[in-house]
Amino acid sequence: MSRRKKSSPADDLLALVAMLPWWAGVLLALLSYLLLHGVASQPVIAAPQPAQIGAFATQTLWRSFAAVGQYLIPFICLLGAGTSAWRRHQRASLVTNATQSPASEALDGMSWREFEMLVGEGFRRQGYKVVETGGGVA
Repeated sequence: MSRRKKSSPADDLLALVAMLPWWAGVLLALLSYLLLHGVASQPVIAAPQPAQIGAFATQTLWRSFAAVGQYLIPFICLLGAGTSAWRRHQRASLVTNATQSPASEALDGMSWREFEMLVGEGFRRQGYKVVETGGGVA
């Protein structure tokens, strides 16, 4: 069994949002922008007192992360939403192609991954929850 490739938090977020419906990814992008923009646009303490240096440093650090994150996180969410929409389109076109072709040619030339997506989409349309693992015997 091979080791799983290490991924960054951005890759993990993208993969997580891609599992959601596309509209949920767009909604997450909007909510994350509004939340982080509110944090990034907080007023700065002009001249902190010596007892406020810790709070000032913490507030500045959070505002700095929010200033970058208000654009980066929504962008990642929108990429995930686009990936989700593209996968949904692929599944729908597989079903369309399989139903419109003659029975003997419906599965010819289809990879195991496409077959898994086709069967999964068929079960989804019947109301089942499907988790595609992508595994197979090599």
